[in-house]
Amino acid sequence: MKYALFMGCTPYGATPEVKMSLEAVAAKLGIELIELTEASCCGATHLQDLDDFLALTLNARNLCYAQELGLDLVTVCNTCQLVLSRAAERLKNDAALLAKVNAKLSEIDLEYHAGTRVRHLLYVLRDDVGFANIPVTDRLSGRAIAPFYGCHNLRGGGHSAKNAQGENPYAPTSLDELITALGATCVDYAHKNQCCGFHTEIQAPKTTYTLSGNALTDATDRGAQMIVTPCPLCHLSLDVQQSNAAHAVQEPINMPVLHLTQMIGLAMGIDETSLGLKHNIVRIK
Repeated sequence: MKYALFMGCTPYGATPEVKMSLEAVAAKLGIELIELTEASCCGATHLQDLDDFLALTLNARNLCYAQELGLDLVTVCNTCQLVLSRAAERLKNDAALLAKVNAKLSEIDLEYHAGTRVRHLLYVLRDDVGFANIPVTDRLSGRAIAPFYGCHNLRGGGHSAKNAQGENPYAPTSLDELITALGATCVDYAHKNQCCGFHTEIQAPKTTYTLSGNALTDATDRGAQMIVTPCPLCHLSLDVQQSNAAHAVQEPINMPVLHLTQMIGLAMGIDETSLGLKHNIVRIK
């Protein structure tokens, strides 16, 4: 199994544990990831608000690098998934727009053919590896883990009742199924597919912290011992900003938050150093 990896920005700054745990898990599963080292930030929805054409051209450029390899582009961030999949969808369905973007890309000798598939790692694991085929120990046995899907991955690409990965945004199941396959107990709760508030933090921090606090306390009340998320930006809201979230909802919170690949790595028996657990703010026992 071989994929073009769009790492995004966050694993090189705020969440180095994503890159560490991804590499450790991929090696154990026999997944070959060719990182698109020339790729740039996807714009994270903020550039899109400022200059839509620039953002679209930028992401067509990113898609070109996966196209050159003839591989699916795999992301490890919900927002990267949303932005890249929407760019791919728009360019596939609008020949005039594609021509305009390619006219700009020609300045750097690139041409996008509108055929690159964008996939989040979660769905690569579900559809290509198969959750049941992940070799696990009993390390997570008896652990109550709450899934936090976030919103961008669920709504990335398309506008139908199901997203591009065939998942219902309002009743997702993939993370639930993965948690169970890894031997843990999945905790169901109302906020698992809600927004963490990350993208409103600069403009409305109280809103951000309240959204995160509501999710964290909901999971706590349902008996979760930890939360797992497939998005490093959601992780920043739920883990790094947990003290602010607790203050916003006026409730004590002490909830460890795992990245997707950290949870899988723990279940597989990978050591904590390789998974970068020391970088998590709320420590996992």
